[in-house]
Amino acid sequence: MEWLRHDDPPQIGPHITLARLDAGFEQAVSARRFIARSADGDRTFLACLPRIDVDPTRWAIEAEGARRLSIPGFLPVGEVGGTAELPWCTAPYVPALPLPAALRAHGGPLPEPVARALGAALARTLATAHAHGVTHAGLSPAAVLLTTEGPRLSCFGAVRAAAPDGEQRSGLPGLESGSLAPEQAAGGRPQPLGDVYALGAVLAYAGTGHTVPERNELPSSFRELVAACLSRDPQRRPQAHQVLAHLESATRTAAHQAGVLDAAVPMPLPAAVVAAIARQSGQILAAELPAPASLD
Repeated sequence: MEWLRHDDPPQIGPHITLARLDAGFEQAVSARRFIARSADGDRTFLACLPRIDVDPTRWAIEAEGARRLSIPGFLPVGEVGGTAELPWCTAPYVPALPLPAALRAHGGPLPEPVARALGAALARTLATAHAHGVTHAGLSPAAVLLTTEGPRLSCFGAVRAAAPDGEQRSGLPGLESGSLAPEQAAGGRPQPLGDVYALGAVLAYAGTGHTVPERNELPSSFRELVAACLSRDPQRRPQAHQVLAHLESATRTAAHQAGVLDAAVPMPLPAAVVAAIARQSGQILAAELPAPASLD
């Protein structure tokens, strides 16, 4: 998080902007994400605008699609508004760090058990979405928001918003190249196995700090899994529910080896990450709304 810059919008819809959510990771997401507060000061939101180099019409369609969904683990979009030239959407604010910011706060890759637990949570979310016929098409490290209540998956439809099917998407703004499945980069219609490719890239990033690491950099408990997820051939990738089963099995094995009886207890976030989330919460709680402009 960082405070507003001079060229940031002072207001998004009826809400007053307080801070940027992304600090140093703006190029990796399809939206400009801000923390905003209602004019009466009672409610706080994560408010999003399309990047200036993203088609606002396509972005607004995906924002409306996200608003209509109710899938556990997806960031719940509550409002969609604005104009055709400048649409916006909001979600209820929960103190959160984008995954790259969490690694920066921690000082490096997440511990293997935490990365594994994060991968399992995301796989569970994607498996639920795919079972309902929904392809997220926007998963990347910066799209993952870590909260003390679990991860939230944002940037729904970023791949679809970047360009229509049939057009090259490789290198387009708002798409993290290491998380973009080859068939989607070439203009193919986003499908569930493209989400699995992105999941493999996010799991690799959580465990190493890179979306496309060297094989021997990856933690042993999900080395083979990540390699399978990142296969260039979609048919060689596992399904999201298979990724979940693998990670849960690896967690049970690790717990058994450590003599832990209850492997179902989620791994806590590293202390430095929790501290950074708490610091953000305190700063936003203490932030004052700008004084209204003088009428004189």
